[in-house]
Amino acid sequence: MRKYGVVLALAAIFSLPVVWVLITSIKKQSEYAASPIVLFPAVPQWINYQLAVTMADFPKYATNSVFLSSAYTILVVITSALVGFGFARHRGPGRDRLFLLVIGTMMLPTLVLFVPQFVMFARLDLTNSYWPWILWGLAASPYHVFLFRQFFAAFPRELEDAAEVDGCGPLRVFLQIFIPNAGPALAASAIFAFLWVWGDYLYPILLLNDQNTTLAVKLAKAYVDPRGNPLQTITMAGIVLYVLPLVALFFAAQRYIVRGVVTTGLKG
Repeated sequence: MRKYGVVLALAAIFSLPVVWVLITSIKKQSEYAASPIVLFPAVPQWINYQLAVTMADFPKYATNSVFLSSAYTILVVITSALVGFGFARHRGPGRDRLFLLVIGTMMLPTLVLFVPQFVMFARLDLTNSYWPWILWGLAASPYHVFLFRQFFAAFPRELEDAAEVDGCGPLRVFLQIFIPNAGPALAASAIFAFLWVWGDYLYPILLLNDQNTTLAVKLAKAYVDPRGNPLQTITMAGIVLYVLPLVALFFAAQRYIVRGVVTTGLKG
């Protein structure tokens, strides 16, 4: 029981910021700024959520974010799975060294890569468009390549040999044997890829204009009064709406990951 008590206590501590955001999102602005602190609103202000939607033009910029995040996720999962499959199942001269080179790029900070990437996209006239994310997706991601490589390396060699005897080529083996049994890796990779684009602020604000930018950028500057003062309660409501799709995606993929982990054996 002591162990469960410690776990529950830690869960309560870590959930406090979430609870604070939820409570603040239904307060009046005067209650937020009151001293002493008002813990709970006298009357819940559900209109804050309506204002959060209208002030940030939520449908438009949420659509931009969903499209950009989904396009990048689909592309990077497909290309990273292919590259990871190649590193895991095919031998060739310099394969291990090339894999170490790919993994080594993970140690480079994002800000170090941003300046040359921004200059390249500007010279190619690809700013104010979604082409940078499309190209990033087509180029695969070192982290996702590592994830798939480690996952595919654990597959029994006998399945691959049997498929090759039946006349299957490498691509068919990949599509009909490896991908149907890679549910956990696909789900984890999709979550990480979607989260990166959905929650990114730096690249959209510098590469996109105000019309095709993402919801993260719009929320950062939408909730102010006519004098330019921030409206914290409406901001919290916007944050709640912003996070809900991520929570739904996580729980949907979590069930799929658990199913893949508890499955005994591989699909035929």
